Amino acid sequence: MPIRQIIANNHLSASNKMPRQINRNLIFNQIRTRQSISRADLARCSGLQRSTVSLIVEELLAERWIVEGPTGQIPRGRRPTFLNINNQRGVLALDIHPNQTALAVADLGGNIVAEQMVLPPENPRKVVGVIVDAVRAMIAAHHDRSFDGIGINLPGRLDANLERFIFAPNIDWPIGNIKTRVEQATGLPVVADNVANACALSEVWFGSSDGLHDLVAVSVTEGIGTGIIANGRLLRGEGGVAGEFGHVQLEPTGLPCACGNRGCWETIASNRAGLRYYAELTQKSLPGFDQLLRLTEAGDQAACAAVDKMCRALGRGMHMVASALAPGEIVVVGDITNVWSMASPIIESEMRRNRLVRVPRLRPARGGSQARLRTAVALVMNENLL
Repeated sequence: MPIRQIIANNHLSASNKMPRQINRNLIFNQIRTRQSISRADLARCSGLQRSTVSLIVEELLAERWIVEGPTGQIPRGRRPTFLNINNQRGVLALDIHPNQTALAVADLGGNIVAEQMVLPPENPRKVVGVIVDAVRAMIAAHHDRSFDGIGINLPGRLDANLERFIFAPNIDWPIGNIKTRVEQATGLPVVADNVANACALSEVWFGSSDGLHDLVAVSVTEGIGTGIIANGRLLRGEGGVAGEFGHVQLEPTGLPCACGNRGCWETIASNRAGLRYYAELTQKSLPGFDQLLRLTEAGDQAACAAVDKMCRALGRGMHMVASALAPGEIVVVGDITNVWSMASPIIESEMRRNRLVRVPRLRPARGGSQARLRTAVALVMNENLL
């Protein structure tokens, strides 16, 4: 568990404070994942001395990260007091897509308390302003909660220092200054990162991955992105653009991609590809990917065929990812996980069609369709809080 937090936080540096921070993170996460829990049980499950646990717990209580709950019943001795995460503290989540933005309030356990969709105005220059107004309104609507920061998932690679996108082929509106605009409007710390990186980090932060094995998070939406944890770190690469497997060419004579190439993985395996396959089969278009999934769940033949073709393309790309990186597991994030019982066997079968030296575990992200929103907690907590 201590290793997990070093992996998740690239900003930790070697110092005499590192062991204390590791233990603090360990205790906080044990409370979060096991709440309600007593001090004695914390010492047992963490492996730390009771005196160390007691000191850290008192710090977390004083800073209001955690709260004391009811006392327990035991046959003899002092009755234990149970500890819980302080759910009056929270994080705002912004999950930005090319055509809409999901805005949510999440508690420190990653639970979504409130959610709304923000549609862009006709004038693309006003998009950031509309998002900022929605953030302010959400904060006002939850004035009884204290917010510790805002996490923003971006559909591209941002140079935070220069406030410009390095690579964002699916975004055609000015978004580079969104971090500064939101900070100025709210006074809250804002952490922005590529959505696939955030999803990989979230899997480690929330304990769905043990943090000890290499992991690739594959975000499947309008495009495809990958976040990579390798050799104990979030892999960013030169210039922060590592992980763009969605723009690796799989079909040289395929359809044009927004990045300028042809036949990229996302042109054949994204949500847009699934909708295109359905339109080709039926000569009818659907307004959104959720409608395609609903038809699939209802047994519609054309919808099932479209999703099957999309999943086979996902499997082809994941074979490429597994061959290149040999991760211990591949975690899929996106609405496709809503039909995971159908999608998983198809993806895995396609992955295994060609030999792999190492076959990774394949699973959906914890949290289902809300997994992208809960990554905001991991972004903010790792960057600013503990």
